[in-house]
Amino acid sequence: MTDTSLKRQLKVLTVPVFIEMALVMMLGAVDTVMLSRYSDNSVAAVGLDNQLMSLVFLVYQFFSMGAAILCAQYIGAGLRKRLVQVVGMAIVVNFLLGLVVSALLFFYAEGLLKMMGLRPELMGDGVTYLRLTGALSFFQALSLTFSASLRSADKVVYPMVVTGIVNVFNVFGNYALIFGHWGCPQLGVEGAAIATAASRALAMVLLACIHFKVHIPRFPLHYFRPMPWQELKNLLKIGIPAMSENISYNLSQVVITIFINQISNEALAARTYCANMIMFVYLFCLSITQGGDILIGHLVGQQRHQAAYILGNYFFRWSMVITITGSIVLALSGHSLLSAFTNNQEIIQMGVWVLVVDVFLEIGRTANIFASSTLRATGDTVYPFIVGVIFQWSVAVGLSYFIGIPLGYGLVGMWIGFTLDESIRGVILMRRWRSGKWKTKGFVKVQTTI
Repeated sequence: MTDTSLKRQLKVLTVPVFIEMALVMMLGAVDTVMLSRYSDNSVAAVGLDNQLMSLVFLVYQFFSMGAAILCAQYIGAGLRKRLVQVVGMAIVVNFLLGLVVSALLFFYAEGLLKMMGLRPELMGDGVTYLRLTGALSFFQALSLTFSASLRSADKVVYPMVVTGIVNVFNVFGNYALIFGHWGCPQLGVEGAAIATAASRALAMVLLACIHFKVHIPRFPLHYFRPMPWQELKNLLKIGIPAMSENISYNLSQVVITIFINQISNEALAARTYCANMIMFVYLFCLSITQGGDILIGHLVGQQRHQAAYILGNYFFRWSMVITITGSIVLALSGHSLLSAFTNNQEIIQMGVWVLVVDVFLEIGRTANIFASSTLRATGDTVYPFIVGVIFQWSVAVGLSYFIGIPLGYGLVGMWIGFTLDESIRGVILMRRWRSGKWKTKGFVKVQTTI
């Protein structure tokens, strides 16, 4: 396959991934937008809940992320049986893990939110939302696995279509249940939780049906007799560092959210509004990186490392240009956008300055997202984990706390700390990518010697 055809294939993969991820982000943002018409306090409570749910979903990505990387490399090498083994194990393990975590979220919702420092006046809404969405979160565990498997086989259109259907379902569900339209009771935060949980259940059912129809129709028992322990070992080798890095990041964000909660309810609401808008700025970087990493996994499976390096540099340049442009546009229109969510001038003022600082943050974040994700796609998973843990806690948590609270610069000061964290990690991981040390980390070579 030539460089030109690889770039063309990258575009074909990126567009549906971009649309899917935009719709995934909208699924969470819709709750925020609709609840903003209900009350700023409900937005703050749900924002803290979603920090915890993001951490839970990263736990669910443990095996699905590892399965996606292995599947991409095995598809490139033509190893169909090992592909089926990896996906089968990932589905079973994520289902069991999802059931356990869902039970914990339902029974210990209040204790978890107290531990996170949620204010008493927000506790009622927070517990209601977390119990309902958490109890059914195992649906998301399975959805992530099915979606990752489909993407690794270049079948990216199907998750996009499912996510579109689910978003429409969620919007109508929120409209009916938050505000009490069409004969439904007015449930507020509880209504948003019911609609979101039901949407995730619908997504899992649709993705499962599609997966069995177009990708892997069955999982023969003799593929798992004896148990393919080497595949499980490889899943753990990828999944543990990748999951640990992401869990570390989200735990650091939970701690940071606790700090922000100490500043004021307005700071917590401003952070929630800004975070939901900023997600759409780095959306292109996430989508082109995910699309590109599918191809890089295929190329690594074929031992075509130079082609993988050239392709990676190509989509990194595009990521940087588009993300920076988007962040500047967002900063310039920040006041108008925030005014559409709330009339609280303190929230608006804080949010405007956060969006200005975020222009510089996105430079580092783009490099960081590209390098960490692409290194994992090649099998180089431990190095991004080590770098991530060190700087997420020393800079993102430690320095942002110092600037924001003891020095008194509040939410804006903490965003400056986040900027330094993303920038430092971005520089270090880009040097790793350019060093070429990842070329020895692929899994196909290991498998062929067994």
